[in-house]
Amino acid sequence: MNTLIVYAHPEPRSFNAALRDAAVDELRQQGHAVELSDLYAMNFKPVVDRGDFLTCHDEERFNVSLEQRHAHAHGGLSLDIRAELDKLERADLLILHFPMWWFGMPAILKGWIDRVFVSGAVYGRSAMFEQGKLRGKRAMVCVTTGAPMQAFGPGALNGDVLDLLAPLHRGVLAFTGMSVLPPFLSYHVPYAGNEGRTAMLTDYREHLRGLDTMAPLPMPRVADHPLWHEAGTRPRAQ
Repeated sequence: MNTLIVYAHPEPRSFNAALRDAAVDELRQQGHAVELSDLYAMNFKPVVDRGDFLTCHDEERFNVSLEQRHAHAHGGLSLDIRAELDKLERADLLILHFPMWWFGMPAILKGWIDRVFVSGAVYGRSAMFEQGKLRGKRAMVCVTTGAPMQAFGPGALNGDVLDLLAPLHRGVLAFTGMSVLPPFLSYHVPYAGNEGRTAMLTDYREHLRGLDTMAPLPMPRVADHPLWHEAGTRPRAQ
């Protein structure tokens, strides 16, 4: 199995980095190939602009998805996007490692998605969910939080963590066709102590050992929503 780990944390000595290293080691011990994109170390540009394209579809109006499709079809993606897209296309499994900030992912990771999940390459007008261009691949997120586990869940202060992750799970990973595996959450990391964090690393390795038997999270299917086809609409927010 080819695995792509995309890591988004500004501190190289963070616990998030320790989780990343555990994943790399565990997956390689299992015999898998692992590629790593360390976005902060790469100084990855998170902002979509015309510099993303060596080609130009419309000089008057900058429509990102149309420019992406045109560039993908004509070999016009910038070198950094092309390199990351190649990694994504090679991967059988994508793992996103990040701290939860403001109930979401760091901006640099959102920017990686904005720039690398190229229209025409990973999704299209009818290529979404079970028809998405990344179907057959699996995806998983590994997230650290400062809040304790008790702060998450139905009726809890922060809400259910799967609800917080839904824009990523459903709106990005499942939307492009990937099977979304249950996430791994490390709660209350700054306050867990060395023993607690060591246990989290052990639990993460165990989580990764269950990849082959892990049931994906339930996700929508285009086939169950025929009105989208009849109306000729596109369920992706633009």
